[in-house]
Amino acid sequence: MEYLYIIQMALVWIVTIFWLYQLIVSICSLIKFKEKPILEDKQNRFMTIIPAHNEENVVANLIESLKNQDYPKELYDIYVIADNCTDNTAKIAKEAGAIVYERFDEDKKTKGYALQWFLAQKIQENAPYDAFCVFDADNIADKNFLKAMNKKLCQGENVVQGYRDIKNPTDNWITAGYAIFYWTMNRFYHLARYNLGLSPLLNGTGFMVRFDVIKPTGWDTKTLTEDIEFSLKNIIAGRKLGWATDAIVYDEQPTGFKQSWSQRSRWTVGHIQCMQKYTGRLINGIKEHKDLKSIDGFLYIIGSIPMFITTLALLAINMFIYLADQMTGAELLLNYAMYIVPTFFLPILLAVFIMKLDGRPIKPMIKQILCYPIFMATWLAINFKCLFKRETTWEKIEHNRDIKITDVNKVTTVDTVEVKE
Repeated sequence: MEYLYIIQMALVWIVTIFWLYQLIVSICSLIKFKEKPILEDKQNRFMTIIPAHNEENVVANLIESLKNQDYPKELYDIYVIADNCTDNTAKIAKEAGAIVYERFDEDKKTKGYALQWFLAQKIQENAPYDAFCVFDADNIADKNFLKAMNKKLCQGENVVQGYRDIKNPTDNWITAGYAIFYWTMNRFYHLARYNLGLSPLLNGTGFMVRFDVIKPTGWDTKTLTEDIEFSLKNIIAGRKLGWATDAIVYDEQPTGFKQSWSQRSRWTVGHIQCMQKYTGRLINGIKEHKDLKSIDGFLYIIGSIPMFITTLALLAINMFIYLADQMTGAELLLNYAMYIVPTFFLPILLAVFIMKLDGRPIKPMIKQILCYPIFMATWLAINFKCLFKRETTWEKIEHNRDIKITDVNKVTTVDTVEVKE
């Protein structure tokens, strides 16, 4: 029985150190750091790229928001990759003013493959662009998005994630769960790491890449989470990713639980794929670069499924000790409470804290905030499910909300957010 106590204490220390590290890093999002200097005063030329699969209901609104950027119109082009579309996405995108590339490949359907196919052509053409930005078709972009990304290029950044906000946070508890999750990631993960000189991660949409970065190899991603994979490849190569609070993109989240479950399951499987493919390379990167950036990337990739398994192991060990009559029922309940209670109550406190920091009205979202622990608990269930069953097929999320940039509710905006860089 003694060896179980040793294993238990070891696992407790692992979990404690991991979350203490995350807490210390997160605190750095609250500290104002000096902004990076401008290295080159230039207006760069951009490609804005929209991979779209049957997005006829929403793609025109994104194109409209991009056409209305506060940036010289001659310095950017809007491209839509109509990817295996069977609807009017291509037609509507052309009518809205985008340059449309149509792609048909039933065996390779994900956004990563669409980007790979499109960017390979642009590299071969030696297209005259300094950088490209990627958006999901259901997005709408703030008018200052390209201006903010241009500033980051002028500061010497090569790969930059923008601020991912939500178009529909108040629809129900599911969309609110997504919103609070992204608001938390924006500040306590991306901004905190950028302030510390570590590396934020790409977040699926609303990001910018300097064109020269991908010219040697193209866009080469194979997992279901191409954003995380591309981020890890850059960290392994010794490149730090950047963060742009002012480059805001609004994203539509699913309102149905089934779609949400499917989407988050796909993200979890993609995370597992990246963990399997890149953990060893990250360890080699730590040896090669000997910097905290590589260590932080390693901690990210083990921070979901492995830490979840560690917590499950702790719960199982406690139960085994109790069944062996080496622990009272009260002690068992107390130990379980140490893991379970924070899972349900800390998310509520964190949600309120984040919204207060960002100047967002809390009252309209009280009910949704109280449901946030349920949203996160379902994510734990998804993690558990994906340990045993991993579906690798891509399923489209339906987007039907006709929301324009002028319609975005004030509760979603960050105009009053005092985010410190």
